[in-house]
Amino acid sequence: MIIEQLINDCKRRNTKAQEQVYKTLSPKIFAVCLKYSRSYAEAQDNLQEGFLLIFEKIDKYDFKGSFEGWCKRVVINYVLQQYRNQNVFEIISENIPDETSLEIEDDTVSIEFLTKIIQELPDRYRLVFNLYVMDGYSHKEIAQMLGISVGTSKSNLARAKGILKEKIELNEQSSIPKVK
Repeated sequence: MIIEQLINDCKRRNTKAQEQVYKTLSPKIFAVCLKYSRSYAEAQDNLQEGFLLIFEKIDKYDFKGSFEGWCKRVVINYVLQQYRNQNVFEIISENIPDETSLEIEDDTVSIEFLTKIIQELPDRYRLVFNLYVMDGYSHKEIAQMLGISVGTSKSNLARAKGILKEKIELNEQSSIPKVK
């Protein structure tokens, strides 16, 4: 009941309600921004712009589904629009490499290292990887969201996994103690 009142107050442009929603959701929304941004600073910018957009579009929220999920969707779409405007989805080739499996052992790779190498991926690979692996979108949904073909989505995911696998293997090799 309290969240509904907060949302209704936000729809009436009540700044106290907006502040409360921001304080409540910003850590989770920032995590989304961090996944889809090239850097921490860019994620902070996307968080601010994303919340401005949430409050601008809040009249469209119809209390169907979770409000948090709706907010995440608004922010993801905002960030993806920034990339579409920069033409990062140029089609190079739709040759889909063999499916790369990416198995990660919990004790060998820190979450910080994993976050860092995901952020280092080229934009088109990082976005497809996050949408597919982290957020569970299908290749068809990704293709529609990014304005690319399903084949390009699959190809970009395979390339992202290949790059990540390579970096993880290099990290594991460099952390193995050398025998004298």
